Amino acid sequence: MKTILHKANTRGHASFGWLNSYHSFSFGNYHNPERMHFGALRVLNDDSVQQGMGFSKHPHENMEIVSIPLYGDLHHKDSTGRDEIIRQHDVQIMSAGSGIAHSERNANNDKEVKFLQLWVLPKEKDIEPRYEQKTFRPEDRLNKVLTVVAPDNDKAVRINQDAWFSLVNASKGFATTYQIHKEGNGVYAFILKGNVTINDQALEPRDGLGIWETSSITIQADTDAEILLIEVPMKIQGV
Repeated sequence: MKTILHKANTRGHASFGWLNSYHSFSFGNYHNPERMHFGALRVLNDDSVQQGMGFSKHPHENMEIVSIPLYGDLHHKDSTGRDEIIRQHDVQIMSAGSGIAHSERNANNDKEVKFLQLWVLPKEKDIEPRYEQKTFRPEDRLNKVLTVVAPDNDKAVRINQDAWFSLVNASKGFATTYQIHKEGNGVYAFILKGNVTINDQALEPRDGLGIWETSSITIQADTDAEILLIEVPMKIQGV
């Protein structure tokens, strides 16, 4: 088993007034050659966007882009004509495929929006762009590992990769074992709230822990906590 620990205070940071963003991996002006990716996970940005502001229309291709609002609502528009509001407890995926342009803005004029943006390298390139979002209620992941992104689960949003994202809302004392879905995959655990111990490693809010070359990991909630588990292939062609 191999591990890598990314403490919250070691992340890259960018502040533009309207945007406050923390980068777990190299992104924009933050470049760290030792933190380019975790397997197929290329980007994990922890963003806060001020009222009515956002990212203007810009292109992507051959990337699986997942957005998870933590507080507030996002307004999504893209070049396929899609015009959606992504709300807290929703998970959205956009398979950029052969090419798509989109904008993401704070849909609220009275509060900021906080959301995670994650990029995963795709399994198949140049597919037709696609979009999907679903709502996952907090009570459905209370003391339970709830799969929200998967290549093979109709209850989750579908990703063009052998990758699985799961959310856990854990009460203090909750313990579980997470089983890796596919040999060769690793898990990047990102702590949203509370204190957690994973495989004997104590973690605090916004810490990230990558684990690979194992078939399972153990999770113990030391306080009430929220956890995002990101399982991805560790070997990707060209990476």
